[in-house]
Amino acid sequence: MSRFDVVSLGEPLYELNRQPDGNWLTGFGGDTLNVAIAAARLGSRSAYVTRLGDDIFADELRALMQREAIDTAAVIADRGAPTGLYFVTHGPSGHVFTYRRAGSAASRMTPAGLDKGLIGSARFLHASGISQAISDSAAETVAAAIAMARRAGVQVCYDTNFRPRLWTAENARPVIAAAAAQADILKTSAEDAEALFGLTAPAQIGRHLLGLGARVVVITLGKDGVALATRDGLEFVPGRSVAAVDATGAGDAFTGALLSELARGEALGAAARFANAAAALSTLGYGAIAPLPRRGAVEEALPSGD
Repeated sequence: MSRFDVVSLGEPLYELNRQPDGNWLTGFGGDTLNVAIAAARLGSRSAYVTRLGDDIFADELRALMQREAIDTAAVIADRGAPTGLYFVTHGPSGHVFTYRRAGSAASRMTPAGLDKGLIGSARFLHASGISQAISDSAAETVAAAIAMARRAGVQVCYDTNFRPRLWTAENARPVIAAAAAQADILKTSAEDAEALFGLTAPAQIGRHLLGLGARVVVITLGKDGVALATRDGLEFVPGRSVAAVDATGAGDAFTGALLSELARGEALGAAARFANAAAALSTLGYGAIAPLPRRGAVEEALPSGD
């Protein structure tokens, strides 16, 4: 039996989210941390791999992980670098992110700091394009972790999560393609696929990424739901309409819920329907982590038969 359902690797961030009244709501984020907590809130055993600075933001992030029952054995203290921050503002076009993360502790991750036993004890290793984009050494660490997972028979979940502010499409494309080729579960978005590969139709995106070597491709389509591409074809899971106030972290909520359900032995389609409901619920509150739902809320939101 695996010790963990999800081991997630990347950069956790301290969040400041601008509210309608102009005040800032403090919180937490970072795509791979969101995934770990989303899965944990749904009953999965999660662990996190990162480096944090020696500051108040690191203290609060550690306390958060403890509250959320995230194993922190692989969260290393780095006294020579700060913990990353980000700010969320909201406008007519949606939410906008502003980062203060250059030279962060997480960007100083190295392959030598990886715990092979921890990674080998998981059902899924999760990482993302953001995990790779923050530095060359972080990209090397992701590649080394994926190789460890593959050797140990651990399934790899990878999210393209392309951020043009962190690296160009030209620089990102070969790195992301190499990781995608090793993924058992490859999550991307219509926006990422167009920016990275010039593809827009879900069928095209699925064929391309399956052709790289991914075993399953999950394409998020915003309000239109998700497309699931496998060797057997393409399946669409419709989106859910809710009175959303903040979509920060909704894609990560989806991924965490999907992995949680797959770890429980659910089939891909059923897991995606559950994850769609979890992602929709996560948009009903502000911030990336605070609104992540518990299992009971998601089950209640699912129509009978799902």
